[in-house]
Amino acid sequence: MTLPTTPERSRTTGVRTALTAAIVGTALATIPSAAHADIGTPVPLGAGASFAVLAYAGVTSTGTTVVGGDVGSFPTASVPGSLVLVDGAVNHGGDVVTQQAKLDLVTAYGSASSQTPDPLAGVELAGLTLEPGVYDTGGVIELNGNLTLDANGDPAAVFIFQSTATLLAGAGSSITFVDGATACNLYWRVPSSAAIQAGAQFAGTILAEATIAFGAGATLTGRAMSQSGQVTLIGNTIDLPDCTGAGAPGAPTPTPTVPVPTVPAPGGPVVGAPDGAAAAAAPASARQVPVVPRGGIAAGDGSSTTAADRSALVTLTLAGFAAAALLVTRARRRQRG
Repeated sequence: MTLPTTPERSRTTGVRTALTAAIVGTALATIPSAAHADIGTPVPLGAGASFAVLAYAGVTSTGTTVVGGDVGSFPTASVPGSLVLVDGAVNHGGDVVTQQAKLDLVTAYGSASSQTPDPLAGVELAGLTLEPGVYDTGGVIELNGNLTLDANGDPAAVFIFQSTATLLAGAGSSITFVDGATACNLYWRVPSSAAIQAGAQFAGTILAEATIAFGAGATLTGRAMSQSGQVTLIGNTIDLPDCTGAGAPGAPTPTPTVPVPTVPAPGGPVVGAPDGAAAAAAPASARQVPVVPRGGIAAGDGSSTTAADRSALVTLTLAGFAAAALLVTRARRRQRG
């Protein structure tokens, strides 16, 4: 049955339309607006690129430390001969190669410092999955668990972390690289000291102003480079990252392949799968943050949302509902009148 149209019904329909528009507008306003992380550029290391350990005030070592890269210190040319150097690494002491590497370290530190960061709302990185960019914690940098870095398929992706104080990698902490990310273009700019605690599995090039200290058994895939302090080692393993597979920016990532088991065909010979069958993609759950994250959260395009963003969204939501309530109140008054 079709009801006749009356002025009252028209006014009610208008109120409902206005209310719907207000709610839809509010919902659209609450869609997260990502704070885009500036895309970083590789930090030039110059002569320091071949060094795994580079110091100012000497290198100390307790126990057996294996180093897969050059070692040097200047002006204090104290490097223990007990270091086990592998893969053609050289102990340069305080020679001219070390001196040039120290000069280039100043340039590298300046390059990492000059790049504009995206602020993270917290100093703890554990539990986060971050995409390429330059990040600033606004304080010290702490890692007391696992940090996942996702290159989005770009093997030349750059990750730069800027501390305003120290760097602390807690015992047992680690870094996971996915979708083309490597330690080759991972940098830690530290204006004070860095501590890599016992058992930590750290990665990247540490560019520190002061001392870099390793706890017993900690490992580093990267470089420990101190501008004005010591590098202290206790039974560690330090290797330069293997960057032979890192392509130019934007180069496609090769598609991995795995052999496919052969299966018997009914009533016939064994039939194999086509050569070069692509490996199944890793399940989406493999890239999920295992805990509630603190700080910026990857938004899928090299960006992150922060606590300030979420606070603004809550304010917009409340304002939208208040506007909708006001429309309802006014409509009711008109009907009574």
